[in-house]
Amino acid sequence: MAESDSPSLAGDAGHTAEALVRGIGRLFARNDIWCLPEMPLRCGRRADLMGIDAKGRIVIVEIKVSRADLLGDAKWPDYLDYCDRFFWGLPPALDRGCLETEAFLPEKCGVILADGYDAEIVRPAPLLQLAAARRKTETERLARTSLRRLVTGGDPKTLPWGTQG
Repeated sequence: MAESDSPSLAGDAGHTAEALVRGIGRLFARNDIWCLPEMPLRCGRRADLMGIDAKGRIVIVEIKVSRADLLGDAKWPDYLDYCDRFFWGLPPALDRGCLETEAFLPEKCGVILADGYDAEIVRPAPLLQLAAARRKTETERLARTSLRRLVTGGDPKTLPWGTQG
């Protein structure tokens, strides 16, 4: 696993959220899943990664680089209403035993281990099956946000004219 140059976001063993995004992005690209980082959701939350697979299903990944970050996150269940599949994205050295407890709904969540170079799905995410109307809305929002970022230079925090997707 590679060390990162971003100590402000470093987690256990120096892994950063940006490094995990890169590794997961490579895994997903090989599997025809295309994602955006830091995707705002209509509920006011922000998904670390949100994308679409080859069958049009919405995938969300919540990235955690430290045990404290993982255990302190109470908002993640809100993401389940916006995706067909939900994954935790973690560095390999992070103790993930808590993800097997009922509080983390293991029957609804997959697990991906990643570094800055690659990733591996160690627990597949079950299909949660969004309603067709919700999937259409989220797919359109993801497409519009993707295009907006392309036009504005790719900065996920730069949303022109105060729009939120």
